[in-house]
Amino acid sequence: MEPGSEVRLRVAQCFRTLSSSTDHGDIIDALKTLNSYLNDGAESRTTSAEREEFRRSHYSRTLRVLVGQLQADWMHSLSAAQLSQVWDPLFLKGPPDQALLVLMEAVSELSPSTGLDRLVCITERFLQSGHLADLLWSFCLHPAPSGSPQLRETLQARLTSLPDITANKLHPNNRALFVPQRYYPLLASEMLAALERTCQALRGGTDCSSTFVAQTLGKVCVQGHSGPVLAVMAPRLAVCTRSDMVWQRVCWKLLENVPERWMESVLTGLVQAVKSPDAFSRIVGNLVLTNKKAHFVLTHKVLLLQYKYETPVLRTLLGYLASDSDRRPLLIQVVRSVSQAWANPSAVKHTPLEQQLYVSKTLLLTVSLLTDSELQELRSDLLQCMLGGMQSHLDSSVVRIRTMGMVVGECLSSRMEINGTKLKFEYKQNEETRELLSLMTPSMCTEPEPEPADGADFAEETREPSTHRSTSQSRPASQRSNSDPDSDLDSDDDLTPYDMSGDQEMSRASPPRYLRDCLETLISSEDSERVELSLRVAESLVRRNVFAAKEISVQMTKVLLHMEDKYSIDGFLALRQAAMVALTVIDSVPVTQYLTTEFYSLNYSLRQRLDILEVLALAAQELSEPASDKTTPSTSTTSELTSYQTNNPADWRQVVDKRIQSKTKLISKGSTQPVTKAAPNRYAQVAGYFFFPLLRNYDKPEVTFDLLGSDQLVLGRLIHTLGLFMHLAVNAPIAAQMGAALLDFLWAVRYHADQMVRRGVLFAVCSVFLSVPSQSLLVDLSEQLFETRTWLADVAEGDPDADCRSLAVQSLVLLDKSLKKQLQDPTALSLES
Repeated sequence: MEPGSEVRLRVAQCFRTLSSSTDHGDIIDALKTLNSYLNDGAESRTTSAEREEFRRSHYSRTLRVLVGQLQADWMHSLSAAQLSQVWDPLFLKGPPDQALLVLMEAVSELSPSTGLDRLVCITERFLQSGHLADLLWSFCLHPAPSGSPQLRETLQARLTSLPDITANKLHPNNRALFVPQRYYPLLASEMLAALERTCQALRGGTDCSSTFVAQTLGKVCVQGHSGPVLAVMAPRLAVCTRSDMVWQRVCWKLLENVPERWMESVLTGLVQAVKSPDAFSRIVGNLVLTNKKAHFVLTHKVLLLQYKYETPVLRTLLGYLASDSDRRPLLIQVVRSVSQAWANPSAVKHTPLEQQLYVSKTLLLTVSLLTDSELQELRSDLLQCMLGGMQSHLDSSVVRIRTMGMVVGECLSSRMEINGTKLKFEYKQNEETRELLSLMTPSMCTEPEPEPADGADFAEETREPSTHRSTSQSRPASQRSNSDPDSDLDSDDDLTPYDMSGDQEMSRASPPRYLRDCLETLISSEDSERVELSLRVAESLVRRNVFAAKEISVQMTKVLLHMEDKYSIDGFLALRQAAMVALTVIDSVPVTQYLTTEFYSLNYSLRQRLDILEVLALAAQELSEPASDKTTPSTSTTSELTSYQTNNPADWRQVVDKRIQSKTKLISKGSTQPVTKAAPNRYAQVAGYFFFPLLRNYDKPEVTFDLLGSDQLVLGRLIHTLGLFMHLAVNAPIAAQMGAALLDFLWAVRYHADQMVRRGVLFAVCSVFLSVPSQSLLVDLSEQLFETRTWLADVAEGDPDADCRSLAVQSLVLLDKSLKKQLQDPTALSLES
């Protein structure tokens, strides 16, 4: 009889015994017979041919029969020791691929029971005993095993989604080993074990294949688990490939066999897990030259289309391109593409600020890696990039973008050394600028691979000598000072220095005491000291002399608006602005009419137009607040100028009240919080003078002022100011009219290219929804609400600027709250009315 027929008959007899027999001994004999086909030892009662036939043709069916008998009576009659001897080995000693498929199928189909618990325990033992490595190694050793491609795909799906299968079935009683945080590092270790066996087999002359492991790695990474898997694999691969060419070839072949649709996930995860360009180069090899997908991902997508990676990732990737002569042409290609992207005016306007910072870092890192000959070759491209890109960045109204352009321009000019000159800008140093400047340091671009133990010892060794040197250098100085016999002869050291910290330089000129004298000094005086003193007391004089200020308010505002800092006065801009704000508050209508008219006039610089908007905004804020006592001098300079005491009747009254309180015994003081007094909103009466004139000529370009064209900085500030006026006009009778006019104006610029303008538009929309009564929104602005809501939804979903998206969401929330509040009010008007 042939071995196959004999095995088939014996297995069938065992199946009949397990399904129908009630004899305990027969059951155990049948299980032992099945186990005999899995024992490869010398004491086995079966031949190798029979064992091979059983594994190939009958093993999967045997496991399914066992799973089907989980609720049989004989299963409950067997002890735990008997189960571990004759039942568990059938799952743990056979082909691991077939066992894993049957286990996963059974776990996903069975309902909660003792049988399911038994299978879960078997699965846990299967994972802990290294059977995953055996499974992967079996596919490495036999490149074309029996079975269809569908079977391989099913097995890979079970391998990569085991935590999902068990979580769906066992939740909330899932095992700790099945949690993704533990399973995927385990799978990574088993893949490393399979690759280790592959290297050993190759050294022994046995052909192997890494296709199945590569496909498994790609599928795990594309499912989003590249982090925990490659965090285990990358350090080990970096160490193994350091001096072993067999490991390097295995790694290169492993990545070549990753399917193209999963290549991006593997490479992006690997470049984040590897800590140095050298290690990444040893693991990946020249894959970027031979694989089109890898070329696109590593030279274009990671650098230009995505911006989520940290600076060390960019260092690793660009250092990898620069570390080999065959890959350096790709570095030059990257320099050209990145410089074009950085200098593109459309990209500066329409891409998120985070992406622009990312591209700037990439550009600086690539330029720092260029040699002198390569830099000379790219000189014209980089010069064009520097000039055009700086212009695009400096034209932006966002401070961070302008600063970014300055820093990158400085770094490029210093690297190219154009005619021996270097650009130098004035900007505020912060963490972002310091990081950009540090990217040009060559030593940081190709950092060596870390060696924890040796590096720590080396750091300790290098720290100790420097400490000894500093101690040895500081000790003689102290000894010399203590041992110098002449050190105590200088008697001047015992004298206490006179405190001169409060001394002030005596001024030859005296500040003006009258407002007209102050104005005359500002107009005609050429004495810098008198001009400075007049400017410092201007605000206090205006607030103390209201009637005199109203007579010359417009004239003095005109003088201050056109005044230049010819004498470099400390705080000039703040002093001038404070005086103009005081004049606007004291005499609101004439001064506001003058300022709003001059805003659109000719021959004004952008700085003066921005000053006008700032003065109007500050004055409106002050007018909207309760009136405070600002008639007294507000600066220390003014208090010093007044040499006489004011006969204020409130002074003696306060003294008398204090004496009475000190001699009065109170049983209870009651509430100590002062009662807030109601005060009229002074801004509500003049809100129209601030608001409507600024909407008058915005669409009429002048020779030196194009609000809807190149002067987007002023446009953004104007819209912010109008939004502020709208917000301060809450509860004012004119609020509804202002809201309607503002929405009409904003509708024309809602899709502006500059992000600061769009932020201003959204801020103004929020102000409208906050300030206009909900009833007026429904009645007066009902036609505009639907279109505004649709536009806000589009902005919240697709605007490239994060602040714009946030403001759009806030505007939608405010609109919904206002409408719901009005519609739920039974006394509210209906839409039809």
